[in-house]
Amino acid sequence: MARAPQEVWDTLSRADRDRAYNNNLAVPNSAELIRVRDALSAEWRAGHPAALDVPYGPKPRQAFDLYPASDPAAPCLVFIHGGYWQKNSREVFAAYAEGAAAIGWSVAMPSHTLAPDASLTEIVAEIGDALDWLTREGPQHGIAGPIVLSGWSAGGHLVAMTLNHSAVTAGLAVSGVYELGPIRDTFLNGALNLTDEEVATLSPLRLPVVQKPLAIAYGEAEVPALVRDSRALHALRAEAGAPGALIPIPGADHFTILDEFRSAEGALVQAAQNVLALALDLKKSEP
Repeated sequence: MARAPQEVWDTLSRADRDRAYNNNLAVPNSAELIRVRDALSAEWRAGHPAALDVPYGPKPRQAFDLYPASDPAAPCLVFIHGGYWQKNSREVFAAYAEGAAAIGWSVAMPSHTLAPDASLTEIVAEIGDALDWLTREGPQHGIAGPIVLSGWSAGGHLVAMTLNHSAVTAGLAVSGVYELGPIRDTFLNGALNLTDEEVATLSPLRLPVVQKPLAIAYGEAEVPALVRDSRALHALRAEAGAPGALIPIPGADHFTILDEFRSAEGALVQAAQNVLALALDLKKSEP
């Protein structure tokens, strides 16, 4: 792996800093991968229309797509989409409900308001609101089992930020950003306008470790900045005795890693099962 840009950040030009977090540029066929993702998701969503666009708050993007299992007590995979907190929505990630559904789990996919219409502080709060709603209203929609909170890219960051929510049994953070300091020095900050306080209080690598199980996955072909953040968060948690595996996915880039959510045998579906089993085992052993 190339040296992580965070290690030499002060020596980098603005163009190099921008490139360090530009996943689309780093994956030459990213446009085609996104086109296929969108088409597969439209097909999956059209085939499962019973509980789409269910609001959890008053704003237009505060809504869930729900895919309840036949058993209301089945585990639920909550999947938070990525897009650097400023693009995308739940609709174009619907295909990644397929693997969890195949093992008999429910799936809940929330959207949130995007920057610059919401600050990152507000976005984190919205995910908390979504989890509040799912705790309160989920059983009415056939979702009453333990929640594994998952998310990809910016969604991985939001998993780390809301792992301590009382509704969450365990977490699975995929290809996330866990330190915001460098983000403020890149093109991404145009919409985010991160404050000093947000960098300090919304960077998981700067915060006290949450002891709930959290699996942390990344693609071995990801940009080095994201690989470093994933390894650093796992190391921080391990030092604090917090449970959860570090899961490098061989050959996967920032986009193809999501394919591991698309079948029962996918590495991320198995990771969700494993981290839930770990959480339940630990709960049984509590005094």
